[in-house]
Amino acid sequence: MAKNLDMIMLLDFYGDMLTAKQRDFIDFYYNDDLSLAEIAENVGITRQGVRDAIKRAEGQLTEMEERLGFVARFESIKAGLADISSKAAEINEENLKCGLSRKINDLTVAIQSLCADLADPEME
Repeated sequence: MAKNLDMIMLLDFYGDMLTAKQRDFIDFYYNDDLSLAEIAENVGITRQGVRDAIKRAEGQLTEMEERLGFVARFESIKAGLADISSKAAEINEENLKCGLSRKINDLTVAIQSLCADLADPEME
């Protein structure tokens, strides 16, 4: 299980801005759930060296988010899409109660489909 989902999100957004070593260490630690000792043994450095590299990387990722705010914006957009989709479902329910307009039904289904496509991180 992941240690910290916030840090994983930061790594996804800003990981390419770290050094290769920092990115690898933080990826091993958060995504692969390896301990500091396991990482140190695998790469041939001390546990303290791994810890220092991870702490520096965490600080850099946090600073990048504070400056750029991409993760916060992404989460806001994701929540907005969920709200739009929910409102479209409500409109469709009211449409069913009040005389079923085929056009309203088709439009709300299209809105919900667009929201689902935009919210899916695998869609590119």
